[in-house]
Amino acid sequence: MTQPTDSRREHLRTARSLAASGVPVLPLRAGKVPFGNCRHCADNACGGRPNMKTPGPCTCPHPCHGWAAATTDPGVIISSTWVRAWREAAAVAYHPGGAGLTVVDLDNAEAIAWARASLPATRTVRTTRGEHWLYQGATQSTNAVRPGIDIKSTMAYARWLGPGTGTITALPDVVRALVVKEPTAVRPTAITVPARIGGGECRHRTPAYLDRGIAMAEQRIAEAREAVHATVYRTFLAVLSTHGRCGCLTDTHIARLFTAAHAKGESARHCTDAWTNARTRLGL
Repeated sequence: MTQPTDSRREHLRTARSLAASGVPVLPLRAGKVPFGNCRHCADNACGGRPNMKTPGPCTCPHPCHGWAAATTDPGVIISSTWVRAWREAAAVAYHPGGAGLTVVDLDNAEAIAWARASLPATRTVRTTRGEHWLYQGATQSTNAVRPGIDIKSTMAYARWLGPGTGTITALPDVVRALVVKEPTAVRPTAITVPARIGGGECRHRTPAYLDRGIAMAEQRIAEAREAVHATVYRTFLAVLSTHGRCGCLTDTHIARLFTAAHAKGESARHCTDAWTNARTRLGL
């Protein structure tokens, strides 16, 4: 749905201002999610950026690839393809890690109370359901580090909700400790993926292609805010539909998907059921 002209202009002004201050930005569509890949990049046909470790699109000028589309280039932000996206944008997002920042996303009153008792004061931004606490310094992004608390920094995006109040302070060790805490390992049941009928070389065996697909699946699960069961099932289904018939999935890849689902609160049984149902749906 196209946004009112005033909203579009405000989003564009905000994006240009943030980019000028060194904060990589991208448009968000309704539902607070990035725009999907353009037809040139659909199904990762473009190859994406290597391992998606740096912000920015591949080589196309569209706001593709989620958080990795974030840019500070004013020429890109006001380009014709991005302007079309701004017409439909519901909000502006930014890549905290690309700006050297970490966002502690506090989703409810209990999470805010914990932060006030456990974290040093810093710049605070009010959100729909809670608060964002911004710290200087980048770290790994991890969801559900505590009930109602996500860490958004590298390889993630956060919605821009204003500059906030208070003085930003250095990223504390207690936040870094939350990020590096290992999630409980989840071992999926043994799964034998059938070889592709007809044999031949599997086009998915290119490590970058397969790893990118798994990383995107992990990100899709990690960013689920509701309907987690359905998101996990649909993500498993998408992975299996692309890689399930050629034998390129390994136990390591499958374990990564299960671990991502477990980090969102899915039990081992729910993970196994979703995987089995997806296999059944595809006749694997």
